Amino acid sequence: MSLPVYINTFGQHLQNRHGERVHKIAIDAGMSCPNRDGSKGHGGCSFCNNTSFSPNGRQPVPLSRQLEAGRQVIRKRTGARKYIAYFQAYTNTYADIDYLRTLYDQALDETDIIGLSVGTRPDCLPTPVIDLLARYRDQGYEVWLELGLQSSFDATLDRINRGHHFGEYRKAVTAARARGIPVCTHLIIGLPGETRSHYMTSHQRVLDLGVDGLKLHPLHVVKGTRLANEWRRQQYQPLLLEDYIQVAADIIEHTPAEICFHRITATASKQILLAPDWCNRKWRVLNAIESELARRGGSQGCGIQQQKLTVNCP
Repeated sequence: MSLPVYINTFGQHLQNRHGERVHKIAIDAGMSCPNRDGSKGHGGCSFCNNTSFSPNGRQPVPLSRQLEAGRQVIRKRTGARKYIAYFQAYTNTYADIDYLRTLYDQALDETDIIGLSVGTRPDCLPTPVIDLLARYRDQGYEVWLELGLQSSFDATLDRINRGHHFGEYRKAVTAARARGIPVCTHLIIGLPGETRSHYMTSHQRVLDLGVDGLKLHPLHVVKGTRLANEWRRQQYQPLLLEDYIQVAADIIEHTPAEICFHRITATASKQILLAPDWCNRKWRVLNAIESELARRGGSQGCGIQQQKLTVNCP
């Protein structure tokens, strides 16, 4: 596989910055979410079963043990010796600022941890948290803020019980980037009621506000979710692999070359995945996206250049 030939991958971005491989170690810090604990709602997003993206499920072990387990796996697989502590599961700024500082400091105390990637919601980013992340960056750490937007359409966000609107995202990303904190925005392809027009519009709105990284996720139906019930009642039809490949390639071609893609697909384990079945075959999806870009003769940013040429043609 040669995806870096076609897109600016996060892995390649880190290697260029640090002169060697750097990998994320996913962490479950036992956080909650305002959309689950009653602060904003109950039950979370309609698609949310945290086991689908958290390797530790909801039984977090001590942070040091999670980091050690992660580094052992990564060293065997890639030989990497430097890591970013990725606070992934649920909402990792949804706690008292002193507790967050202690947690982040504990991760950074490990000599081979060179930074943080903090996953959170746009409505859970108060000024003290932004100040804290900015201080880490000022100290020379690699710092990324990962904001789960999913869609820029408020009607969609309401339908999936997201608990926030695009306005909160606009405020959060503007505040973070004003402090020099790189932002990676998560977008989901295949949300109920959305079409290619929605996906491309959300993508463009994110670009217009400014962003440093992107994550693309195909929506998958997993056990124990409201979306699973909708799927069983045939009220939701998952995206076909061919359609996802086309949309992902379109988004890549219309993304400026300096923005790095942290991910262009996502998977769920066979134990909880209901549909679509291709969402448990990561390499099949990645290879298909690469093949589609090669077939088109396309790459990241080429669609923007084509638009400019079209506009400038007499």
